[in-house]
Amino acid sequence: MEYLKRVVDDEINDLMQIMGAVLIEGCKWCGKSTTGSYHSKSIIEFQNPDRQAEYDEIKNTKPSLFLNGEKPRMFDEWQMYPVVWDSIRTDVDHTGLKGQYILTGSAKPSEGATMHTGTGRISRVLMRPMSLYESGESNGEVSFADIIQGKEINGVSNLSLEDLASLTVRGGWPASITINNDAKYRFAKEYVKALIHEEVKQIDKVERNPEKMQNVLRSLARNISTQVSDSTIEEDIKNTFNSDISRPTLTDYLNTLEKLFVIENVNASNLNFRSKYVIRTKPKKYFVDPSIAAAILDIKPSDLLNDLKLFGVLFESLCMRDLKIYTQSYGGDITFYRDEKDFEIDAIFRANNGNWGAIEIKLGAGRIEEAAENLLKFKERVDTQKCGEPTFLMVLTGTSYSYKREDGIYVVSIGSLKN
Repeated sequence: MEYLKRVVDDEINDLMQIMGAVLIEGCKWCGKSTTGSYHSKSIIEFQNPDRQAEYDEIKNTKPSLFLNGEKPRMFDEWQMYPVVWDSIRTDVDHTGLKGQYILTGSAKPSEGATMHTGTGRISRVLMRPMSLYESGESNGEVSFADIIQGKEINGVSNLSLEDLASLTVRGGWPASITINNDAKYRFAKEYVKALIHEEVKQIDKVERNPEKMQNVLRSLARNISTQVSDSTIEEDIKNTFNSDISRPTLTDYLNTLEKLFVIENVNASNLNFRSKYVIRTKPKKYFVDPSIAAAILDIKPSDLLNDLKLFGVLFESLCMRDLKIYTQSYGGDITFYRDEKDFEIDAIFRANNGNWGAIEIKLGAGRIEEAAENLLKFKERVDTQKCGEPTFLMVLTGTSYSYKREDGIYVVSIGSLKN
C-alpha cells in the first residue's frame, strides 16, 4: 500500500539529522505507526500480545537488548515499556550518533516512569489526524508559506458544502479516507467507543466509569471551541444528563483525555494590546478532530446541512485542526483573542521570530465582509509598536475561491490550503 505523505515527515527528517531519537506522539489511529515505520528499518511493536513474555523478560534483565536491530529502530507504543526511553538516552549519550531511534506513543506515561527527560537526545513531534491536504481533499493550490510571505494567491476549491459536511463527520482518520460508503462515518464512533471502554483504563490501569467519561465527552462536544470552565462542564453534566460528578473526578477525566491527546487547549493570545477592555484568558478546548464531537453527539452530514450554526462550530474545529498541522511545520503556534465585550478573533498565528497573523473562520461567503471588518478592528487593538505589523490577515472559509483582496486581506478556502 502506498504511503500517504504527512506534513510531519519533513520535521521528522530534519530532527533525525540532529537528534539521536525522535518521539512521534498523538492520539490513537492518527497514523503514527505508519509514519514511524516509513522512517524506520526495524520495528518493535510493544502491543504485540504474542511477545509480551519476551518483552517482560528483557525489561527485567537487560533493557538495552531492546536496542539491538537495524537503525533507525522504531518502538511502537513505547510507553508500555518506559524503560526503553532510558536505554535510548544512555545509548545516544555513549555513541553520539544521530537518527538512531524512533518512538511512537498514544499516551503520555505516568509521572516518574522514566529516569531522565531525554532533553538534547530525544525530540518530540506531535501528530494529529490528517488535514484535508494530507487526505487529498484539499487541492493545495494555496500555500500557507505564500500567505506568510504576503504573496498573491489564486485557488479554487473543488469541495461543496455537502463535501465539507461529510469530511467533518468522517474526520481525518487515515483508515477511513479510502472507504467510499457511509461506513466511513462509523470510524470516529468506534474510536470514541474504544476510548471510553479501553484507552482511559489502559493509560494508567485506573478504573474509570464509562458513563461518567461519556458524559464528560458529551459536555465537551456541546461546548466545543468555547472557553468552557470546569464548573460549567460540571453543571452541564448535572443539568443535562442528570448525573453528578465531583470536581476531582472531572479534573482526572479531563487530564486523562489530554494525556491521550484527545483534547487540546488553545490558549488566549499573548500579543500586546492597546485595548482598554479586559482580555479573557481561559483557554478554549478542542477535540483533536471534529469527527470526535460529531460521533459523540451522533451527528450526520445531513444534520449539519440542516443546522448551519452547528455546522459553523464544527467547521471551525476542522479548520483549527488543519491550521495547527500546517503552522506546526513553521514552528508556529495558534492562539485566539476574546475580550470582555465578546469581541473575538478565532485564530492568531505567532511564529518563533515574532511574526504574527490573524485568522477569522467563516463557513459561508455571506460572512466574509463581516470577518474582514473584524480583522481590521483587531489590528487597531494590537500595539504594533511592540508586536510589529501583522504578516497577514486572513478569512478562512468553506467557499470556493481563494484570493487577496484590495485591502490586503486574504480570503482562503480550506479546500485549497496546504502547509
